[in-house]
Amino acid sequence: MRPHAVDQLHSYEAAITWARTEGFVIAPETSNAVACVIEEAKKAKKEGKEKTILFNLSGHGLLDLAGYDKYLTGKLESSEVSHEEILKSLDRVQKVHVALERKSGRF
Repeated sequence: MRPHAVDQLHSYEAAITWARTEGFVIAPETSNAVACVIEEAKKAKKEGKEKTILFNLSGHGLLDLAGYDKYLTGKLESSEVSHEEILKSLDRVQKVHVALERKSGRF
């Protein structure tokens, strides 16, 4: 396995495809995985390869209908995060971890 970032517009597009083919709405977090699955399936088809693609369906999207509404009405914007922003966030998480370790002694 390897991580893969997907823009939220692409994720919602995959979620709509899922809902139309499988008959139920999925959570936006799951739609990221579905977008990657669709991408891998298209890649395998183009290469003429047969693949088994495994992913985790983590939940329904009934609490996320406002997000679906924004997507379907064109009000949802792209959410691309730069590599630099990701590195800054990881650095902040590491600093929190170090601070908690010093405070609690549990880590």
